[in-house]
Amino acid sequence: MKAHARRQQVAYGVKRGLSQRRACTLFSVARSSLTYRSRMHTKDLPVIEAMRRLSSQYPRFGYRRMQVMLGSHLMSADRVYRLWCKAALQVPKKRQAGRCITTQATTRIGSEPGVGL
Repeated sequence: MKAHARRQQVAYGVKRGLSQRRACTLFSVARSSLTYRSRMHTKDLPVIEAMRRLSSQYPRFGYRRMQVMLGSHLMSADRVYRLWCKAALQVPKKRQAGRCITTQATTRIGSEPGVGL
């Protein structure tokens, strides 16, 4: 169970009349986790902005090339991929060249076996 769901359980217990200590003990949640707020969003925001800027400038580059282009932000390929997906960035599909339209051969009445005999 994720931390957010556990916090909701404790909040429900407190709303029902339990003390915060008792609710945390009952749901096996550390009290320090109730006030925890992740700082990754503020840490990732400049990187995501740089990725969006580079992605608009170089639309055919994927997350691996973005890792190289983000030289000032040193990070692993896994983290770049995670942020790439979080920002909903993707490489546009290649458009196929126009194809020739061919006419299909029409079947004649005697060309199929057993027909038109």
